[in-house]
Amino acid sequence: MKKRIAVWSAVILTGVVALAFGLPRNAEETTELVVSPRVGPFRVSVTATGELQAKNSVKIFGPTGARTSGIFEMKLLQLVPEGTVVEKGDFVAELDKSELTSRIQDRQTELQKAEAQYIQTQLDTSLTLRKSRDELINLGYALEEAKLKVEQSAFEPPSVQRQAEIEYEKAERTLEQKRESYKTEVKQGEAQMQEVEAERSKASRQLDQLMAVAASFTIQAPENGMVIYRRDWRGTKLTTGGTVNAWDPVVATLPDLSVMNSITYVNEVDIQKIKPSQAVEIGLDADPDRVLRGIVTEVANIGEQRPNSDAKVFQVAIELVEADSTLRPSMTTSNTIIIAELEEVLSIPLESIHPTDSLSYVVVKRGGRLARQEVALGLIGDNEAVVEAGLDESDRVVLSTVDNPERLRLSRIGES
Repeated sequence: MKKRIAVWSAVILTGVVALAFGLPRNAEETTELVVSPRVGPFRVSVTATGELQAKNSVKIFGPTGARTSGIFEMKLLQLVPEGTVVEKGDFVAELDKSELTSRIQDRQTELQKAEAQYIQTQLDTSLTLRKSRDELINLGYALEEAKLKVEQSAFEPPSVQRQAEIEYEKAERTLEQKRESYKTEVKQGEAQMQEVEAERSKASRQLDQLMAVAASFTIQAPENGMVIYRRDWRGTKLTTGGTVNAWDPVVATLPDLSVMNSITYVNEVDIQKIKPSQAVEIGLDADPDRVLRGIVTEVANIGEQRPNSDAKVFQVAIELVEADSTLRPSMTTSNTIIIAELEEVLSIPLESIHPTDSLSYVVVKRGGRLARQEVALGLIGDNEAVVEAGLDESDRVVLSTVDNPERLRLSRIGES
């Protein structure tokens, strides 16, 4: 029994000693993940997915006079497939004319009524004036008869002579009044004819306008090119069965493929970094091995909310600086916008940097001990930051988390 107790005591003592020597005495004796600062080129960039569009294009318009004809929406009955190469004058699209046909029939009826009214007014005016002319002739005869009576009463008593003179004066005055009345009737007839003629011309003009609009419902290519469907603000393509708005009746476009843009959207966090004239490396999803060169040409001042996204983004236009006949609109691109590039600088991973209110520091391992080192940072990229002062390439920077770093000695920049 005493021997067994001694054996167990020895085992326990050995375990205690091993445990004591195996435990780290402080945080400095733990195993840390350390790296050396990297020396070499440094790039700050923003990456965003984009879509190719022609910088310049000719719009294919539907009826431009539909709105003045009272038609505000037009349904697309037929549209050539996107990517179709057309020549000037070739068929592109056909719009639904049902509403327009109904309006044409109404205008034809109105024109027929106006023409009938014109003829009726013309006949009425002719009859009225003819009747007035006959009255003038009869009144002229009556005046001559009254004059003869005056002459014949020369040898009659004065009262008879006076009666004949009065009748003559009345006939003369009646004739003069009828002449003035006839002039007024002529003017009234002219005014009535002008009014009905205006109505007839208006109906005819409206019918001609509708007929011209109807002809434009069959849409032809204004120039040679490749047909690209129009997209609305949501990015939805206008296809067969869609609706063309009379205020903006663009059906499709014919892009100029010699100069292409990549249209991309940058989030509100990175947009402050984007400026016109910045260089861009453009990759194609259709050909991952190719890298094209581009330049930022436009940066939107106002953000927008894209479909299926809660964040505000800003549109950025990137022009390709090299022509390529294989590029097509709507190709997806990956755009790397180069914000800044430095040749030979010292940089460290972002996870090694510990910012505070007054300074930034890293934990370094020197001579087997850990310490805090103040650093002055320059450009900051997605994964690394440039160190302008505080470190050199021989330092060993700790990446792993250190417990209670505030107890470590802090070395300020410039201290030996």
